Amino acid sequence: MNKIDKKQKINNDLIPLIGKKKEIIGFEEKNTIHEKGILHSAVSVFIFNMKNDLMIQKRSFNKYHSSLLWTNTCCSHPKKHESLLDAAHRCLINEMGFDCFLKKKFCFIYNELLNNGLIENELDHVFVGYYEKNPNINYKEVNNWDWISVKKLIQNIQVNPKSYTIWLKIIINKYINKLLKK
Repeated sequence: MNKIDKKQKINNDLIPLIGKKKEIIGFEEKNTIHEKGILHSAVSVFIFNMKNDLMIQKRSFNKYHSSLLWTNTCCSHPKKHESLLDAAHRCLINEMGFDCFLKKKFCFIYNELLNNGLIENELDHVFVGYYEKNPNINYKEVNNWDWISVKKLIQNIQVNPKSYTIWLKIIINKYINKLLKK
């Protein structure tokens, strides 16, 4: 599927644009944001079990970027007038079919060109939760899922980095201590 075909599949909700002081300065459609590389808000959710294994997902083929790559439990963008926490819960319910208590751990900015010419320029807000059951995945959003130890995930990313999303690699490589800090 080429860039234009994938662009047509984008849900064009208005996404918060972020200014120099990390404040919301406006709203724009998702396709415009990713085509122009405009700094915008995102949420990433990491769900662990009591053994500290991470629930990861393989993104659906239908995703407009990073399809069929392994990533954190789920991720999304807040919609206009939606809180970051509400966006994280919405995403968890929509993609993984469950909800649980979430706590915001940290945020960071990254700017990366994706393989299909789109640009991720995000202020990514990272949330962590704990859950013991298996998810009920939405196959329109998620191709597969698994529990994995953080140690094994780090090893897998080193051996096969092209199998993982850019934001997961950044979080695991740069922020793992913040992610696991209780």
